[in-house]
Amino acid sequence: MKRILIVAGIVLAMAFVALSQRGPRGGFRGGYSTESLPQANSEPEKKVLGVLSEAQRTGAMYQSVPVTDGRMLRLLTEAAGAKNVVEIGTSTGLSGLWLCLALQKTGGKLTTFEYDEGRAALARQHFKEAGVGQIVTVVEGDAHQTVARLKEPIDVLFIDADKEGYVDYLNKLLPLVRPGGLILAHNVGMAGDYDRLVTTNAALETLFYMQGEGLGITLKKR
Repeated sequence: MKRILIVAGIVLAMAFVALSQRGPRGGFRGGYSTESLPQANSEPEKKVLGVLSEAQRTGAMYQSVPVTDGRMLRLLTEAAGAKNVVEIGTSTGLSGLWLCLALQKTGGKLTTFEYDEGRAALARQHFKEAGVGQIVTVVEGDAHQTVARLKEPIDVLFIDADKEGYVDYLNKLLPLVRPGGLILAHNVGMAGDYDRLVTTNAALETLFYMQGEGLGITLKKR
């Protein structure tokens, strides 16, 4: 019950932020955040944040989430007590590192899907350097096909890949998301069909957090 109340409070707070960020046509104002990385309170956390900091310093931020969105991913995943997280769109692994900050606390694991071989290799390197390689599985190939390998219930699903594919990813994976689980979608302002789907499905409750680059936060109702 306590965990449910915490998540509910977070989502309510996001509603106010979302309303304040809406543009005149119902779109959203977003953009890259220059927010500083959080302070570490443990050695494992320090190691992950060190890799994120180095990527930020060198500019190795290819298609990665900004700090604002990364912190929200971590916050929601940890508050939900997620044990099994699935990410569509690994890129170079930086969003996965934010998720791993939560998974270090919950004792969970991350399965992340990436189409590009080079980015997948760099992501594996980042996960290894951050000391989380043992809790991350990187799956290469077209996720529209490879997600069929997933069988376990999903606590948190994060979608950040080809925007025109968001609806297909949701349709294929929603049955695996547990009741009370979360679906998080990045850059939602670029995926109109997805937005309409998650706001018209009675089995889902969706809010939009637009402080960063646009994060759709969807609860699969119990």
